[in-house]
This record gives sequence, structure tokens and C-alpha cells, in this order.
Amino acid sequence: MASIRFLGAAGTVTGSRFLVEAAGRRVLVDAGLFQGQKELRLRNWTDFPVEPGSLDAVVLTHAHIDHSGALPLLVRSGFRGDAWCTPATADLAGVMLPDSAKLQEEAARHANEKGYSKHAPRALPLYELADATAALERLRTLRYGKPREIVPGFTLRFSRAGHILGSASALLTVPGGGGGEPIRLLFSGDLGRYAAPILPDPESPPEADFLVVESTYGDRDHPADSPAQELEREVLAAVARGGAIVMPAFAIGRTQEVLFLLRELEQAGRIPVLPVFVDSPMATDATPIYRAHREDHDSEMDALLARGIEPFSPSRLTFTRSPEQSKAINRVHGTCIIVSASGMATGGRVLHHLERRLPDPATTVLLVGYQAAGTRGWSIQNGAATVRMHGKDVPVRARVAYLPGFSAHGDRGEVARWLDGASRPPRRTFCVHGEPPALSAHAAAIAARGWDVHVPGHLETVEVG
Repeated sequence: MASIRFLGAAGTVTGSRFLVEAAGRRVLVDAGLFQGQKELRLRNWTDFPVEPGSLDAVVLTHAHIDHSGALPLLVRSGFRGDAWCTPATADLAGVMLPDSAKLQEEAARHANEKGYSKHAPRALPLYELADATAALERLRTLRYGKPREIVPGFTLRFSRAGHILGSASALLTVPGGGGGEPIRLLFSGDLGRYAAPILPDPESPPEADFLVVESTYGDRDHPADSPAQELEREVLAAVARGGAIVMPAFAIGRTQEVLFLLRELEQAGRIPVLPVFVDSPMATDATPIYRAHREDHDSEMDALLARGIEPFSPSRLTFTRSPEQSKAINRVHGTCIIVSASGMATGGRVLHHLERRLPDPATTVLLVGYQAAGTRGWSIQNGAATVRMHGKDVPVRARVAYLPGFSAHGDRGEVARWLDGASRPPRRTFCVHGEPPALSAHAAAIAARGWDVHVPGHLETVEVG
């Protein structure tokens, strides 16, 4: 009997982990960390529900930490199988997993230096750089559309999901129970936007018996304005105010899209040429990877590169790597654009820029991505008067604007468009990767198609044939 056990992203948007068991084999689809509220983050510290050494393989749909960030934990705890992903995901993971480990180490070091309790045990990182390095050694790559048997009886095929570079939907074909017909399990991964810059549209879903589909925006649509229109409007307003623009932005995906559109708006004369600082070593390393993977480019990207145009290069762009370069941005006055991670303001260099600039009413904070409940970005988006950073409460006097059009997730209509591409309905569909209202609304919309749909709970196991 084949089954799926929902070890994460069930009832929440983070911690994507789906355990597939069939014919005595175990394959984990995604190995993500939980993010956001403390009760979710604490799940990262609990023992994995099954022995990591019993896993035969891992499949990563993309490199975002809520889909890949637990792989070092699994390897440290005994996982010795292959972790399959696309070539671009492997390259991005080579940047993201070591960075995640360094952040874990820094957080532990900071806690110990603060000496919260002389009698408490020393804080430890969730994992260390050596664990991330060992995890990268487990990666194996598979190109889109090329089926491969990854363990005996389990065949994997990736199709483009259009979310970030290298993102994929994963079709896993596994043995049926009692020697019956093979079972096709489709995991959507995170589905991207249609007609977005840089990446091609999500590919139509392949025929599947069971579907696990993301529901991040299952209860709403993105605004009609394009991200370029939203960005143009806010940049011009910030210029009129005379203050800096601070953008907490994911180093992978969002930063590259922001740079692409700033260059485009500049060249079209729709915004003035401004100093642009990308203050994120990870984004600095990831941007050349975005340029290099031609198999993930749409026709517009291909055309720009063929004409010798650098897609991610506004005229006055500076990438900063060292702490000294980062601190030098503090001395920049007037309107400039500071793009810095993390995207939900949970850590990273953006905190230093927010701490300095949030109290200034001339500052504009542009939130260009989904802000999970419980994060600093979520508090800022929802009108908090102060946010706590580096041990103190920082007043929020800046203008705050949320630009939902920048989301890399397809909205309700776009995911419906993706489902419309299915050649026939799956036998059952499972809604995951969403907050409860979005999950409930998405399930209702899918049920209205006449499809059998279910919203699984955390750690729930369902039989699939």
C-alpha cells in the first residue's frame, strides 16, 4: 500500500515535507524548515518523525529554505541517500544552505554572548556549516522532462513551476499495492506567476492519480496592476518625499526580479536613475546563477542577453559584500534604493537598515513578498507602532507599502489556470502550503470543479493506492 504522510506545510505555508512510502521504500518530497511563529519554528528542533537513515531518497522542488533547509539536519542525523533536484536548484542550494547554516551559528553565538541565563545550557545552532556542506554532497541533478528511476520502483520527472530559478513540480511514480498498477503522485511545488519576467510560465500538470497542490493565495487574487506599475508608483512617491527606499527582499528570486524591473523602468524613462544597493552576499552570489541557467529563461530574457543587455543591472547598481560596505550605506542621504535580505525581516542585514531608517518619516519600506504570520515583516505590514530588533523597540514612522504583485506565487486564478491544464481530474487532490483561510477557500474552489479534495492535518497519513 502506498501512502503520503504530511510532515510539514499542512495547515501552514512553511516546512514543506511530504513522506511517500510504497513497496518498503521511503522518499521525502521537500525537506523544508518551518518559519514564522515560534510554535512553528520549534518544530525544527523536534526529532524527525521517521529515522532519517531510513529514507531512500529526497526530492527538492526548489531551493527556498522552507523547501530545502532541513536537508542538513537529515544528513547530520543519518540520511545517506541521494537528494534529487534540477541543476539550477543545486547551484542555488550551494549558496542558500551554507548561508542558512551561518545564520544558525550566528544566532547561537549571539544568544550565548548576551548571556540570557548563566545557569541555562549554551545555545546551539540548529545545524552548522559542516552539515550544510555534507548536505550539498548528497545532491543529484535531473533536468526537466527527463524521467529517472531514483530508487527501485520510484520514477521522478520534473516540470517547470515558474516560481524561482530551477523550481519544479515533481511527478513521482511509485509501485501500487498488491502488485497493482503504478501510482502517479504529482507535487506542484510552489507555482509561479504567468507572464512574469525572467522565467517561463508554469508548465501544465502531467496526468496524475493524486495531486498535492500549494494554496498560498487560495483565497485571493493579486491586483490588476503589474509589479512594474506598482514599483514605478512607489519609487516616484519616494523621490517626492526625499527619503530612502528599504526593500526586505528574498535573496533568491525577488531580488533579481526587482533589479530586472528597475533596469526596465530606468531605460524606459519612467523613473529617475537612483543609487541601488543590493546589500546581501547571498543575492550577490545568486544573481550570476540566474544569468547562467538559460534553460530557465523566458524568451524576453533570452532576447536581452542576445542583445548584450545585462538584465539585472540598473545604471547605478552596487553589490555590497563586506560589513564595511554595508555600513557605508548609512552615509547615503536622499533617495536611494536598498534591497536586502531577509525577505520577511526575520534576520540578515536588512534589520540594520530598518533599525536606522524606520524612525524617519521620509523613509519608504516596500514589502515585495509574502509576510508569514509572526515575522517582523508581517508586524510592519499590519501597522505595528514598533518592532523589536537587536534587543530594542524601534518606532515605525516610515511609510509602509505592500506590493502584492511581486509575489512569486500564483494567485487563486493562476493556480486555477494551472489546474485547467490537467488532461483529467486526479482521483484526489490535497491542499497544502497555505494558512487555514486560504486552504479552506482553495479546497472549496477545487471541490466546485467536481474533484475529490482534502485538506490534510499536520502529520496526517493518507493511503493513495
